Amino acid sequence: MAKSDVLVIGSNMIDLITYINRMPIEGETIEAPDFQMGFGGKGANQAVAASRLGSKVSFISMVGNDTFGKQQLANFKENHIDTTGVSIGTKSSGAAPIFVEPTSDNRILIIKGANNELTPEVLDRYIDLIKNTKIIVLQQEIPLETNYHAIDLANQFNIPVLLNPAPANEDLDINHVSKVDFFSPNETELATLTGMPTNNLDEIKRAAKHMIDLGVKNMMVTLGSKGVLWVSKDSGELVPAVKVKAVDTTGAGDSFIGSFAHYFAQGEDVPTALKHANQYAAVTVTRQGTQKSYPTAAELVSHIN
Repeated sequence: MAKSDVLVIGSNMIDLITYINRMPIEGETIEAPDFQMGFGGKGANQAVAASRLGSKVSFISMVGNDTFGKQQLANFKENHIDTTGVSIGTKSSGAAPIFVEPTSDNRILIIKGANNELTPEVLDRYIDLIKNTKIIVLQQEIPLETNYHAIDLANQFNIPVLLNPAPANEDLDINHVSKVDFFSPNETELATLTGMPTNNLDEIKRAAKHMIDLGVKNMMVTLGSKGVLWVSKDSGELVPAVKVKAVDTTGAGDSFIGSFAHYFAQGEDVPTALKHANQYAAVTVTRQGTQKSYPTAAELVSHIN
């Protein structure tokens, strides 16, 4: 079987994006200036980002048994993603109503739908995909047990794992997290998992070091406009963010994860891959939408230069 550069195991959603001047209060109806519908879901977003940069990407996911599910499959193929591991579930598609404020900040609800049917047993059908890749990327819009099984299988076949613990889940098992090669929470997710304060950079470093002591090989703590804190057993570095005028931050974290996986799979060391992933994510926030804001490798060069 051909080897992929990046295997993403995770979710797909239909994004329902409303651009608002302000959120309505209870019982109030107000007009919003714009609405867009697009393809999203943290897993699908990360797969698309890596593929648009040129990686050979495989995806294990569960789409809905509705029109949206058919559109998702077509979108994956259009983005040159291998859909061998994508199945049609019995439930409707996952959906994400998103509200974007003038500041570019967003509020998101998720309805998992068919994503909840991506069970550990499903992964056992796709062992060939799991053992024939350079890196496996996971997030948390699918059952936690599925991620745990993916981590165990990856460890069995010596495949590095990147876990992005978003959306945050207080039930996340630290014993499984300790087995991953790359763990990329934000400071809030790091605090939730460790029970340690993360109010400033020193506290974040201590909490990240705690995770290294438990077995994680690389901590990549995303800090928004401050950049990304990388901590490993022997190294530590704050990789600064690229300063841009943000229009829409929806999907920016996923573009960072997907692009990091691409650059790592291409052989870059961690700090270089983080620098390039920061550049990629910076471009995405200057455009509206989620996946449609993700540039190709050629578009990225023109933006940076």
